[in-house]
Amino acid sequence: MTQQPPITVSSLDLERLEQLLDGLPRDAQAAHQALREELNRANVVESDKIPPSVVTMNSTVRFRVEPEGNEFERTLVYPSGMDGSPERISVLAPIGSALLGLSVGDSIAWPSPRGGDMTVRIMEILYQPEAAGEMHR
Repeated sequence: MTQQPPITVSSLDLERLEQLLDGLPRDAQAAHQALREELNRANVVESDKIPPSVVTMNSTVRFRVEPEGNEFERTLVYPSGMDGSPERISVLAPIGSALLGLSVGDSIAWPSPRGGDMTVRIMEILYQPEAAGEMHR
């Protein structure tokens, strides 16, 4: 993979995600190693210091998947927030893991579930809990 853009994660999201990953069955942990590596390289800040241009947990984001160029609007949620709605994406899904911590305009190469890499580009953040003053959602 090429050099990855910097990512920013709130300390609350980091704590919750580490607990989530640590609680996965042993055979599922390897599948989510890329998310763990992203968390290890993240710039961690308090929730009230997160720039409004950063994708955090429970953010609604418009993004493009390349090379296809398809655009999507999804809310990044924990697995417990998945309700069957196509508007939600789990942080444990490959694209969900790729979105976390990126800023508007950033792109990241990420392993595709179909093999090879895909590139995910952040187009716009439509809602971010921290920017809305919801620090402990």
